[in-house]
Amino acid sequence: MAKVRGAIVVDVEKCKGCGLCVVACPSKVIELAREVNGKGYNYAYMANPEACTGCANCALVCPDTVITVYRVKTEAEA
Repeated sequence: MAKVRGAIVVDVEKCKGCGLCVVACPSKVIELAREVNGKGYNYAYMANPEACTGCANCALVCPDTVITVYRVKTEAEA
Protein backbone atom coordinates (compact mmCIF):
# COMPACT_ATOMS: atom_id res chain seq x y z
CA MET A 1 0.00 0.00 0.00
CA ALA A 2 1.31 3.45 -0.89
CA LYS A 3 2.20 5.81 1.92
CA VAL A 4 1.85 9.57 1.61
CA ARG A 5 4.71 11.80 2.65
CA GLY A 6 4.32 15.51 2.85
CA ALA A 7 6.49 18.58 2.72
CA ILE A 8 5.84 22.25 3.19
CA VAL A 9 7.47 25.34 1.76
CA VAL A 10 7.20 28.53 3.78
CA ASP A 11 7.68 31.94 2.18
CA VAL A 12 10.14 33.03 4.86
CA GLU A 13 10.05 36.73 4.05
CA LYS A 14 6.26 36.94 4.25
CA CYS A 15 5.87 34.78 7.39
CA LYS A 16 5.11 36.88 10.46
CA GLY A 17 5.71 34.10 13.00
CA CYS A 18 2.20 34.01 14.47
CA GLY A 19 2.63 30.33 15.39
CA LEU A 20 -0.84 29.18 14.31
CA CYS A 21 0.71 26.54 12.03
CA VAL A 22 2.80 25.18 14.92
CA VAL A 23 -0.34 24.60 16.99
CA ALA A 24 -2.33 23.19 14.04
CA CYS A 25 0.25 20.56 13.06
CA PRO A 26 -0.81 17.15 14.46
CA SER A 27 2.62 15.63 13.75
CA LYS A 28 4.65 18.36 15.49
CA VAL A 29 6.59 19.04 12.29
CA ILE A 30 6.67 22.85 12.39
CA GLU A 31 8.56 25.15 14.75
CA LEU A 32 9.47 28.81 14.74
CA ALA A 33 13.09 29.51 13.83
CA ARG A 34 15.46 31.26 16.19
CA GLU A 35 16.61 33.35 13.24
CA VAL A 36 14.50 36.23 11.96
CA ASN A 37 13.46 37.22 8.46
CA GLY A 38 13.95 40.65 6.87
CA LYS A 39 11.01 42.06 8.83
CA GLY A 40 12.31 40.83 12.18
CA TYR A 41 9.90 37.91 12.67
CA ASN A 42 10.80 34.39 13.73
CA TYR A 43 9.52 32.41 10.75
CA ALA A 44 8.04 28.89 10.60
CA TYR A 45 10.10 25.98 9.27
CA MET A 46 10.02 22.17 9.11
CA ALA A 47 11.88 21.03 12.22
CA ASN A 48 10.84 17.38 11.83
CA PRO A 49 10.35 16.87 8.05
CA GLU A 50 10.20 13.07 8.10
CA ALA A 51 7.01 13.21 10.20
CA CYS A 52 5.05 15.37 7.74
CA THR A 53 1.96 13.66 6.31
CA GLY A 54 0.87 16.50 4.05
CA CYS A 55 -2.40 17.03 5.92
CA ALA A 56 -2.36 20.78 5.03
CA ASN A 57 -3.69 21.92 8.42
CA CYS A 58 -0.85 24.43 8.58
CA ALA A 59 -1.75 26.00 5.23
CA LEU A 60 -5.43 26.17 6.15
CA VAL A 61 -4.85 28.15 9.36
CA CYS A 62 -2.13 30.46 8.00
CA PRO A 63 -3.65 33.97 7.90
CA ASP A 64 -1.14 35.17 5.30
CA THR A 65 -1.20 32.05 3.07
CA VAL A 66 2.58 31.73 3.05
CA ILE A 67 2.63 27.91 3.34
CA THR A 68 2.50 25.60 0.34
CA VAL A 69 1.95 21.88 0.99
CA TYR A 70 3.24 19.10 -1.24
CA ARG A 71 2.27 15.42 -1.05
CA VAL A 72 4.19 12.53 -2.57
CA LYS A 73 3.12 8.91 -2.66
CA THR A 74 5.91 6.54 -1.66
CA GLU A 75 5.96 2.78 -1.88
CA ALA A 76 5.50 1.06 1.47
CA GLU A 77 8.39 -1.11 2.59
CA ALA A 78 7.67 -4.80 2.13
